[in-house]
Amino acid sequence: MKKFIFKSYSFNKSTNQADFEYSYGGGMNFKESVIFESDDNYSQEALDKALFLSFILIGVSYYKTFPSTEVKLEVAIDDSQADFFNTVYQEGLSQYAYFNRLNRGDLAHFEASSKKSLKNPVKYIGEGIIALQSGGKDSLLTATLLEKNKKNFVGWYVSNSESHPMILDDVGADLIVTRRKIDKVGLQKAFEDGAKNGHVPITYIIKSLAIIQAILLNKKEVLVSIAHEGEEPHAHIGDLAVTHQWSKTWAAEQLFANYVAKYISADIKIGSPLREYSELRVAELFVKNCWTDFGHEFSSCNVANYMQGEDNARLSWCGNCPKCANSYLLFAPFLPASELKTIFGGHDLFTKSSLSLTFKGLMGIDGIPKPFECVGEIDELRLAYHKAVANGGYEKLPFDVPQSKFDYKKTYPAQAWATEMIQ
Repeated sequence: MKKFIFKSYSFNKSTNQADFEYSYGGGMNFKESVIFESDDNYSQEALDKALFLSFILIGVSYYKTFPSTEVKLEVAIDDSQADFFNTVYQEGLSQYAYFNRLNRGDLAHFEASSKKSLKNPVKYIGEGIIALQSGGKDSLLTATLLEKNKKNFVGWYVSNSESHPMILDDVGADLIVTRRKIDKVGLQKAFEDGAKNGHVPITYIIKSLAIIQAILLNKKEVLVSIAHEGEEPHAHIGDLAVTHQWSKTWAAEQLFANYVAKYISADIKIGSPLREYSELRVAELFVKNCWTDFGHEFSSCNVANYMQGEDNARLSWCGNCPKCANSYLLFAPFLPASELKTIFGGHDLFTKSSLSLTFKGLMGIDGIPKPFECVGEIDELRLAYHKAVANGGYEKLPFDVPQSKFDYKKTYPAQAWATEMIQ
């Protein structure tokens, strides 16, 4: 089995380009580049620590090609860092492991190379907010509520193409676009050689890049837009809970924030102001605060908008995928059917036979597996369906949906400083 090697990372001050290089024993190499924007002055020490974090997290995109229990680092890490990276490369790759028939023992195992703690956060002086944007309901709601609360912020988007969603130009803040150049050539060659593929903890990768961009702009607070989600496992592989997006969970948010505080700077904060809300509550708040401005321009559909390298300047909905079905369920209780159908080509998705099994999976019916997507919880979506039907205007699904006592207005644990940003 080939050992995965974390070769090097660097940052070019004149171009604001970070390069991250990896290889497998035997000669297969990968190089990813990310282009940022920067102010004239920033903390070089904080930047280097943030680059190292991204170096390890971005590596998962290339590690997954030929997974190995052994990894090689040229830089020393301590026990706490090793535990953190093991969690990311195991919990964060649970869906990947599930589809590739692997278990925890097959995945990467980082080992500490320093007997002493390497926690050495820097004193960081910066002010201001970076709010991650995607063009979906959650990040647009955060931007809208920040604006209503007179919080100045910079919108930030990561693009792997030459475009970005035009809707982001209307969020009421300056928009910074970071360009991520994934090594598509190296990955394609790996796949031709029999490499494995699968889902990675992308939210962690994006958050690590956000920390770098915040430092380069001397910003202090980094806001992601993640509600109470990702907590419901799809399956288990021994003691490994299989989730689609572990890096969106509350536990993962806390782990990431703690790593930043201990190894980069305690003065840099990262968290989600929406964390205390259910997905259904977010949908209700979006309808109340954002629908008039963004209802016909936003999208949460990955198929239509977020494939690597595709032009997504104008967002749309495919109307046939789990994300579309999930969004339809979430918004149906709060919008007239005539209005919601307009963004899905005039269709009531409940009547589409092609989505019948998808809706069963979303609501846990007839043993149909829950889709591996960022979707609401089973009881939450059952409640959404019954509320929508009770309101009138929507056709019933051609099968019975169990009733639900889900409390969609319940609040969940969250970082107080983040939630206070929008209240």
